Amino acid sequence: MPFDPNIHHRRTIRLKEYDYSQNGLYYVTICAKDRECLFGEIANGKMSVNEYGKILESVWNGLPSHYPNVVLHEHIVMPDHFHAIIQIDNENVGCSNVGAGFKPAPTNGQQPTKHGLSEIVRALKTFSSRKINDLRQTQGASVWQRNYYEHIIRDGDEYALIANYIMKNPLRWERNNAV
Repeated sequence: MPFDPNIHHRRTIRLKEYDYSQNGLYYVTICAKDRECLFGEIANGKMSVNEYGKILESVWNGLPSHYPNVVLHEHIVMPDHFHAIIQIDNENVGCSNVGAGFKPAPTNGQQPTKHGLSEIVRALKTFSSRKINDLRQTQGASVWQRNYYEHIIRDGDEYALIANYIMKNPLRWERNNAV
């Protein structure tokens, strides 16, 4: 069913007035379109990624080379979604890695752009979609749901809980989807 603003009332979960390009740790979940099990399967409590899951991991691992303010933390590719912790660290932008995301590099002494969470997630979704669609010969097809879930990680205890949740997600999936 196409989006109808009279029926569908999408509300943002983003915090108003919060700058998502500032330093911090962010937990994100991105779901495949229609929750299609596109990225692999789980057996014996372990995720086995297929060729599409490998593409997603490759794009994920390549983000810091395009966004020098990004530090990757725990992540897991699941059959129909992706969980990750992303750190934005603007203190070291431009110090050891020259990069400007997927936009032209700044010139004439300009400061590098501080890319925000939405730009980073957009890049992950866009470039993984292109590569997956090239492989399955479905150019322009949607791979991802329209939005994503995000949560600002406030302290070390919360980080530990979320990291544990991410790493144990395949076991939970298998238990919840047992026939």
